[in-house]
Amino acid sequence: MTERVRAQYEAYPYPPRDPRDETKRLIEGSPSHLLEINHYVFGGRRDSRQPFRALIAGGGTGDGAIMLAQHLADRGCPAELVYLDVSTAARAIAEARARQRKLTNIRFMTGSLLELPTLAPGPYDYIDCCGVLHHLPDPAAGLAILAAALKDNGGIGLMVYGALGRTGVYHVQAILRRLAADEADAARLDLARRLLKQLPSTNWFARNPFLHDHLKVGDTGLYDLLLHRQDRAYTVPELAGLVGSAGLAITGLIEPWRYDPASYLSDGALLKRMSSLDRLQRAAMAELVAGNLKVHICYAVKAGRAAAAVAQPQDPAMVPVLREGSGVESAKSLKPGGALTARADGLEARFALPRLAGPILVRIDGRRTLADIHSDLAIAEGGRLEWPAFKEEFDRLYGVFNTVNKMFLSRDNNP
Repeated sequence: MTERVRAQYEAYPYPPRDPRDETKRLIEGSPSHLLEINHYVFGGRRDSRQPFRALIAGGGTGDGAIMLAQHLADRGCPAELVYLDVSTAARAIAEARARQRKLTNIRFMTGSLLELPTLAPGPYDYIDCCGVLHHLPDPAAGLAILAAALKDNGGIGLMVYGALGRTGVYHVQAILRRLAADEADAARLDLARRLLKQLPSTNWFARNPFLHDHLKVGDTGLYDLLLHRQDRAYTVPELAGLVGSAGLAITGLIEPWRYDPASYLSDGALLKRMSSLDRLQRAAMAELVAGNLKVHICYAVKAGRAAAAVAQPQDPAMVPVLREGSGVESAKSLKPGGALTARADGLEARFALPRLAGPILVRIDGRRTLADIHSDLAIAEGGRLEWPAFKEEFDRLYGVFNTVNKMFLSRDNNP
């Protein structure tokens, strides 16, 4: 990163966090939720009893590092997480959060991911790079360094800005850069506030209702959104090109339903034409249709093993695992009509559920295999539920819950 970007994160560590809040909650998200990593990088087959080495490349104030470290500690996994960030101020906050939780599996380092080969060389089982590449002068060079540090069977979780959902941001950035590129931060923040108050209703930023950081995160959010010194955004095809340039392939886009045109369209003729497109082409279409994707979150592995990296429900020994809550609670929360509703940034999609959604969900406890669930449910159904019929019902349920990022698959019975 440039010296100006480093200085920005010293003055405005992002996102702002109070270490004392660790006693109240664990911030969980994507990428780098352990269930997602196992599902989209290791085919659901990683043994949590084996050593795990991860890099948090650009750890900021610690959200990703703290979440992953806590998940690994909870599972008793012998792990080392290497936290790396250019900002000593951000690192201090992340370290304080780790102390609050008594986490001892994180090694904190200060520096740029561009210095990784000398500061903290690989190989790594997993690398988190959330919200960093789009702030580098050469994102492709940064990703190439990370990819070179991966084990052959490892993977990476990325987050970059989405171009369409940030419509208007770069127009305002251009205005402020022209007016106050070299002035002190206080003056630049003052000009930004003045400009926002004066923007006409026709301005693209003023018309974008999905941009909130400048309203919710104070000066830090305003600076990061509109005054950043190095910032770019990606469309889905551009993200795929960036990932491919490092010899990697995307295995999952989070949340999957947001990258499916069928989540937004119901016209059969349109969907038929889109069905001939490949997975990433459909994702690009969904981005164009929705128009509200502010970020892109994905998992990627080395291109040669992409086909085997994602867990599949064909194996009866797979264990379905819910991201949060219990299967019993999920079954109780199902609304009449048998549908699950997903919402994101002004859009809503409803997904029909199969007849046996409730009975299957109450038997999902993170330990029972698909074979176990089928056996138990077949007894409850009077012995009339054969495996093919059960599998059809489960596949429909899994298709809905996985696409809204609520269910994953694992061969580890201690997920």
